[in-house]
Amino acid sequence: MKVLVAGASGFVGQRLCPALVEAGHEVNAMTRHPESYEGNGSAIYGDVHDSKTLQVALTGCQAAYYLVHSLDSPDFERKDADAAWTFAEAAAAAGLQRIVYLGGLGDDSDDLSAHLRSRREVEHLLGSAGVPVTTLRAGIIVGNGGISWELTRQLVEHLPAMITPRWVRTRTQPIAIDDVVRYLVGVLELPEAADRAFDVGGPEVLEYVTMMRRVAQIQRRKFLVMPVPLLTPQLSSLWLALVTDVDTQTARALVDSMTNEVVVRDDSIRALMPFDPMG
Repeated sequence: MKVLVAGASGFVGQRLCPALVEAGHEVNAMTRHPESYEGNGSAIYGDVHDSKTLQVALTGCQAAYYLVHSLDSPDFERKDADAAWTFAEAAAAAGLQRIVYLGGLGDDSDDLSAHLRSRREVEHLLGSAGVPVTTLRAGIIVGNGGISWELTRQLVEHLPAMITPRWVRTRTQPIAIDDVVRYLVGVLELPEAADRAFDVGGPEVLEYVTMMRRVAQIQRRKFLVMPVPLLTPQLSSLWLALVTDVDTQTARALVDSMTNEVVVRDDSIRALMPFDPMG
C-alpha cells in the first residue's frame, strides 16, 4: 500500500517510516524540509495548512498517517483544527481509504485540558469529510525525543531535589515508542479498525512521581520530592522551561494536561493485536 506520513521527521514519524517500509509499504514522507530529510521513504514537501501541497503529497496514496501538532504556538487549538479540516478535505479529494491518527488519552467525562480537548477535536475533524479514521490514543510515549518523556527525564537529570505541584500524583499509563509504532503499523490494514478509536498503553499505571523516581534509580541519582500544593500550572510551566529544553508554550500545554488522568479505559485493541507491550 502507498501511504503518506504527515510529520515524517518528528519523534514518532521518524520511527514509523522505516517500520512501514519494512512491512512492505511504499511511503511518502511528508515534511516542510524535504531537502534535509534523511529517513526512510520518499521525501515530499507538504504543509497541513496548504491544501495545494497536500494534493500533490497525497497523489496515488491509499492511506495516510497524521502525526502533526502546533503545541509550540499559543494559538495551537485553532491552528490544529484548521490543519485537520484542511487535511480531511484533501484526503477525501484524493480518495484515501484510511487516515490513522495518533491522539491523546483522557476520559471524555473529565474536565479535559485545552491540549487534550484539541486532540479530540482533531480526531473528529479528520473524519469530517468522509474518510474513515482510526485513532490510537496514547499518554506519555517513552523514547528519546518524546516531549513528555524528555520533561520527565530531564527534570530528574538536572535536579537533585524537586518542589512538586499536585500533578505529580496524577496517574498515567506510559507506553514505549516501539509499541506505539507496532500498533500504528498493525491497524493500517485491519478492517475492524476503521472508524474506531483505541486506547493504547503499557502494562503499568503509574503516578508521575513514581516515573521520576524510577528514572532516578536507573540513572543512579538521588531525587528528593517536596510537594507544594499551591504551585500553579503557569508557574510550573515557567519552571519546567528553565530546567529543561522544552519551550515555555509547549510546557504550559503539557502541564495543563498533567492534571488529567491519562489511563487506558478500553483495551479492545489487545484483541485485534494480541501482544504484550513493554514494561
